[in-house]
Amino acid sequence: MTSPTIAIVEDEIAIAENYRDALRRTGYQVNLYHTRPDALAAFQQRLPDLAVIDVGLGAEIEGGFDLCRELRAMAPTLPILFLTARDSELDIISGLRLGADDYLTKDISLPHMQARISALLRRVSMMQSQSDDGETLNQGDLTLDVSRLHCHWQETLVDLTVTEFWIVHALAKRPGHVKSRSQLMEAARVVLDDNTITSHVKRIRRKFQSIDPEFDAISTAYGMGYRWQA
Repeated sequence: MTSPTIAIVEDEIAIAENYRDALRRTGYQVNLYHTRPDALAAFQQRLPDLAVIDVGLGAEIEGGFDLCRELRAMAPTLPILFLTARDSELDIISGLRLGADDYLTKDISLPHMQARISALLRRVSMMQSQSDDGETLNQGDLTLDVSRLHCHWQETLVDLTVTEFWIVHALAKRPGHVKSRSQLMEAARVVLDDNTITSHVKRIRRKFQSIDPEFDAISTAYGMGYRWQA
């Protein structure tokens, strides 16, 4: 079985090589790119299995954000992880709004980074193994096609990332039941902190509201988590 290919987009060569060497020791294939245009050109030829992107790329202060937007348009379900020195709440929210599955800062340890990458890839592998089960979940105006990772609201496609899809699936599967943030992490098959889950839920709501301004199916149970209201 071919090892997953990870693309690292990082303008500081020494840091990029350090990440590459650590991931290769774990068994991954790793490709390095130091600029947004180089990475984008490569992605247009062949997509990786997962992308790790820095926010600032050389002269492009927010080149990583631009690349994430471009990559997400090309591959709606590809796992994307930001790994950057920029740790402001605004940057984190911006990254998640653009469709990243996770946002890490460079003070994270290599083992922790590898664990987050492994969790994202494991989730993709599990989804692929379930791709033939043909499961469809219907809740009122919501339809979830699990085999295709498609979400429709009022028969209109909702463009969810993989993480967002599984959060919606976990909530809608048992309407009225509160799901804690840790349960949503487990359902999304990824390791995230509470603030990241909160940002994902806000983004999910906005996507549904762009189709239906009256959408209110995801409610907050303060201090506990979230529930899907039938």
